[in-house]
Order: sequence, then structure tokens, then C-alpha cells
Amino acid sequence: MGINYGNLDNRTREFMIKELELDILNRKLYISPRLNSAGKANWGNILREAIQNHNDDWLAGQLLNRGYMRTQEEKRTRSGGTTIAQVPVTAMETLAEGEFNRFYARGLCLRAIEDGVPDVEVYRGKQVQQPRPISQAMIGKRIAAKALLEDLRTSQGVEPALKIPSGPNSGLTIRLPH
Repeated sequence: MGINYGNLDNRTREFMIKELELDILNRKLYISPRLNSAGKANWGNILREAIQNHNDDWLAGQLLNRGYMRTQEEKRTRSGGTTIAQVPVTAMETLAEGEFNRFYARGLCLRAIEDGVPDVEVYRGKQVQQPRPISQAMIGKRIAAKALLEDLRTSQGVEPALKIPSGPNSGLTIRLPH
């Protein structure tokens, strides 16, 4: 089950698409190494479809149903060598949720800025089995929308400096303050 996005409506989706198009134009769209060649070729299209009409659950389902994920990956060993390992069965959910949430947060920040709302609020949009203490500490925090937007625009493929979204499977996202 994906994240419950509190402000995911047509207006937020429009801003999400603007952010997606910005990444595509600047050739900064994150392409996971866990996607196979067909997945890499079609990632932008299915991400756009998810943003326009669906959610992260739909996106994960498309990655599975279309066979867009690799089944194996190369990993480093402690001795410095490499080995072949199975891609985790949750990889499609992790990728779909992480990237959809990133574009949701970017779109919502852009919306807040346009509306003159200076901050966005962190909340848990998905229950997790064992919440990390760092994630728990973030709930209820307000973050400057401009700072978060810039952070997310420059941190594709790595954890954002402001820690929102807070790593894979944290369940955290943002909303407009109440």
C-alpha cells in the first residue's frame, strides 16, 4: 500500500508535471540502475502517467506487470570485489514510492510558493512496521518550501540534505499546513 498524499489533487499534479518536465529537459531525471533496458526507456512515460492520473501503487504495479525491473544486480563485497545478487522483491515499490513522493513534494512546494505559503509540514503518510527515530522526529516539522524544493531538485538519486523524503520506506511526506 502506497503513501496517502494529503494534497494530491489536479492542481498539485500540474506542478508535479512541471517538475518532471524540468528534469527531463535538463537531463536530470533519475533512472534507477535496477530498471532493465525497457524500464529505462519507458520510465519517464510511466512516471508521467502515474503523476497525471494515478499514484505510487499504480506505478509499482506497472513496473511489475510490464517486467521493467532487473532480477539481478551486481553488488560490492566487503573484500572489494563484486558478486551477483537478487534484486529485492520490494524494489519496485521502493522505487515507485520514492520517486512519486519526490515529485509530489516538489510539486507541492511549487504550489505553496505560488500561493504565498512559506512552509510545508512533514507527516507520516504511510504506516511502517518499525519507524526510525529520525523519521519520528521529523513528524510535525515545518520546512521552508523554497529550501525543500531546491534540495529536492539537486538531490536526484541520493538522500536530500533536508531528509525529506526521509530515505526509502520511511512513510514520510509533506502537506500544506493546516
